[in-house]
Amino acid sequence: MSFNIALSGLDATNSELNTISHNIANASTYGFKSGRTEFSAVYNGVQAGGVEVAAISQNFDKDGTISNTGRAMDLAIDGNGFFVTKDSLGQTLYTRSGVFSTDKDNFVIGNTGANLQGYSVDSNNKLMNGTVGNIKISSASLAAKATDKLDFVANFDASAKDITVAFDSTNTDTFNSSYTSKVYDSLGNSHTVTQYFTKTASNSWNINTIVDGDTANVTTQAMTFNTNGSLATPTAPYTVAFTPTGADAVSIDIDLTGSTQFGAEFGVSTNSPNGYTSGQLSGVRVEDNGMVYATYTNGQSQLQGQVVLANFANPQALAKVSGTAWTQSYSSGAPTVGAPGTGVLGDISPGALEGSNVNLTNELVSLMTAQRNYQANAKTISTEDKLTQSLFNAI
Repeated sequence: MSFNIALSGLDATNSELNTISHNIANASTYGFKSGRTEFSAVYNGVQAGGVEVAAISQNFDKDGTISNTGRAMDLAIDGNGFFVTKDSLGQTLYTRSGVFSTDKDNFVIGNTGANLQGYSVDSNNKLMNGTVGNIKISSASLAAKATDKLDFVANFDASAKDITVAFDSTNTDTFNSSYTSKVYDSLGNSHTVTQYFTKTASNSWNINTIVDGDTANVTTQAMTFNTNGSLATPTAPYTVAFTPTGADAVSIDIDLTGSTQFGAEFGVSTNSPNGYTSGQLSGVRVEDNGMVYATYTNGQSQLQGQVVLANFANPQALAKVSGTAWTQSYSSGAPTVGAPGTGVLGDISPGALEGSNVNLTNELVSLMTAQRNYQANAKTISTEDKLTQSLFNAI
């Protein structure tokens, strides 16, 4: 019986050595969770039977260190959850390793080739919550968008002198200040919209707007302020229209809401037209809520999808597979899938990776302890062998 007990000890300790070795080997593996061999005593009725491996559990309670990489598509989970991926065979894999990139077809994939899963977008790039599939980055150029709105907020100098002579854009004595905004037509060609501000009386101003220096087409808008410096009129945006060569006619609503008239120099706080020229795909940006954007050479971004995370009632029961990933099992329960930061799911840290949560110091100490246990069980067998040999010699 002593032989069998000692053999069970050797076998169990060998399993522990395997677990420790696996932890040490993956100390630098992104998203790896350290394992622990758990033992239980064996009894044959009331007779001691040795030891067995009850389970090899993983430490999902401790996150690895999150390190910034500066790489846009490196993602780390800060909190609970797993990235959802799907391999070439259609098997759903769950991982904490956030090393992602795009393949030749612009699908977002992990370093094992599995496709990252997330919410898709429709033809208008509107997010479709609940529709989970492969995230793909559109490689198409971003078409130009004609400007149709310009938000303009400024402070006008209340102490500026009144000007009563007729406006002339070439004569600075006919206006108090001016400001130029860049706008775009349907072809993506840029145009200049210049506003000339002339104080005509106390709290009263005229805005003369000219596009591309065309003095034959001047749009004039009156502007008044209340005695407390707030804008009185216009209460709605005023419109500037022009027809560029070869492009659609452009109509721009200029909104002055928020402008003031105080005793300070003229200053612009907001000058925000909404159009842009065409652009080529230049990169990908992921935000902490999982939103994936394609970025373009014109400075614009377009939503491509949203990364989803999954969590389980019993992550310990997940089945381990190669590639630092897990698959669902009956005991793990069904996954709860959602956007990062919702429910119990963690946030995403873009441009960073979660390292292994292996503590090398602890593992090396455990390695020495397991080695001693192995030697002790081997010594038990050696002692039993000597006792048996003595018995044979006495017969």
